[in-house]
Amino acid sequence: MAECEPMGFMFPMQADIYYPKVEQSAYGTITKDWGLDRTIACSFTTAGTAFKEEVQPRVDITQDSLLIGRSKTDVRFSSVGEGHALTDIVITNIKNSEGVELYIETSGPRNGKSTIFEIATVQPHTGAFGKIEFYKVILRRSENQGTEV
Repeated sequence: MAECEPMGFMFPMQADIYYPKVEQSAYGTITKDWGLDRTIACSFTTAGTAFKEEVQPRVDITQDSLLIGRSKTDVRFSSVGEGHALTDIVITNIKNSEGVELYIETSGPRNGKSTIFEIATVQPHTGAFGKIEFYKVILRRSENQGTEV
């Protein structure tokens, strides 16, 4: 596991990145054993209604949990440079500069534990000279908060 990235003005938070070790049984059942890869420097905030994908009339009322932010490094690649699909990455333990966890589950199997987020989008942001300055990341609260990470 790599060291934590240093925080700064543009990246005042830290978050843990997990990737799975995928195994398939003799009967074809796929299991994912999640392991911590590293802690990244980042910045996230609630995306709000401007980032809704589509408005759909429904009987039930649900609150979408989207976060938008940036990270110093491309989270699609592990600390050893191994590429991962967006569906094989989870982020949790998002903390501010004082080490306070910002997103915590208040019920269910992860009651009192940090919320698990899945990656919805990762896009590089380039500066005036074409150099990547950071990666724009949109996170979606995982529906499976029972996952052990």
